[in-house]
Amino acid sequence: MDRKKASDYPQEVLRLFDRYAHGEIDRRGFLEGAQRYAAAGVTAAAMFESLRPNYALAQQVPKDDSRIRTEIVTVESPKGNGSIKGPLVRPAQASGKLPGVLVIHENRGLTPYIEDVARRLGVAGFLAFAPDGLTSLGGYPPGDEDQARAMFPKVDRAKMTEDFEAAARWLKSHAECNGRIGVVGFCFGGAMTNAMAVRLGADLAAGVPYYGGQAPAADVPKIKAALQLHYASLDTRVNAGWPAYEEALKANGVNYTMYMYEGANHAFHNDSTPRYDEAAAKLAWQRTLEFLNQHLRP
Repeated sequence: MDRKKASDYPQEVLRLFDRYAHGEIDRRGFLEGAQRYAAAGVTAAAMFESLRPNYALAQQVPKDDSRIRTEIVTVESPKGNGSIKGPLVRPAQASGKLPGVLVIHENRGLTPYIEDVARRLGVAGFLAFAPDGLTSLGGYPPGDEDQARAMFPKVDRAKMTEDFEAAARWLKSHAECNGRIGVVGFCFGGAMTNAMAVRLGADLAAGVPYYGGQAPAADVPKIKAALQLHYASLDTRVNAGWPAYEEALKANGVNYTMYMYEGANHAFHNDSTPRYDEAAAKLAWQRTLEFLNQHLRP
């Protein structure tokens, strides 16, 4: 299966698509901005379509993989939208209690890519839960990225945050969990991982935000978890908040490690799009698993 790379596009086109993906411009705005970079046989519309996710590329662990068991669970969230649901993945041959990992998606809900990330964690020996922030609107609409993108801002952010906190606390108290949990999140989920570190305090053992917006400096004293933060050097939008965040983390003695991946774009771990950077993604994931094993296993 052919896979286009970030290097196949002008960097400005990638920045335009990032703005589109985060709601700063619409499809028309992308097309108008990208038109000046169109070349013979490659229109702005063609670039737009090729930058959209192809989730077949992101399947590393099939749903029916014999190494895991998956069930769809619903968690009550009385302070949020009432409930939140998603796949709970565990190793098929697990013995004893497992460390738990909450997986938080990007700003389109529970896409097939994020479901696969949860299955990857299951294969690696974790009890992984990937709840869908769009549950209150019927859940992520398979195959309709535009609808998912339009749905996301309609869910109250404060209530969605409550939903993810409810999911984290449910996972921590699960009968099969060893009582130690981590959170891994991407883009919106990266920002939410930082928020969970603030809200959960000592109840969270480890947080791994990928290119996520930072918590306010005033909230950093509440963070007790160890953090491993992954950023892309070309992601100027998100990186702008890092210096102040790092200063606050240092000032409050938070155990953190930050990795900057040179030449990588925002969403470099998402292997369904051309912004995927194989070398950076594999290294970041190796670091993630080592970090979670270090902090979540007694």
